[in-house]
Amino acid sequence: MSIGAGIALIVIGAILAFAVDLPNDYVDLTTIGYIMMGAGAVVFVIGLVLMVRRRQTDTVTRSEGAGSAQVTRSTTRSSNDDLV
Repeated sequence: MSIGAGIALIVIGAILAFAVDLPNDYVDLTTIGYIMMGAGAVVFVIGLVLMVRRRQTDTVTRSEGAGSAQVTRSTTRSSNDDLV
């Protein structure tokens, strides 16, 4: 969801920065557009980092025998571990 929100902020910011030209003495829409594009880029990057971190899963298997307990733990990671 945060990836989509980041893209939306970038698009809305670009529209405000480059396409809207309204005479306004109180608010500079170009500056607000640049701020929104920067915030959208930050949200987009955070969304990508969180998505990469979600791909790691831990599986714990417990097998109890006659006299001892055996615990096996395996970690599955995606092939994009070098990005983190």
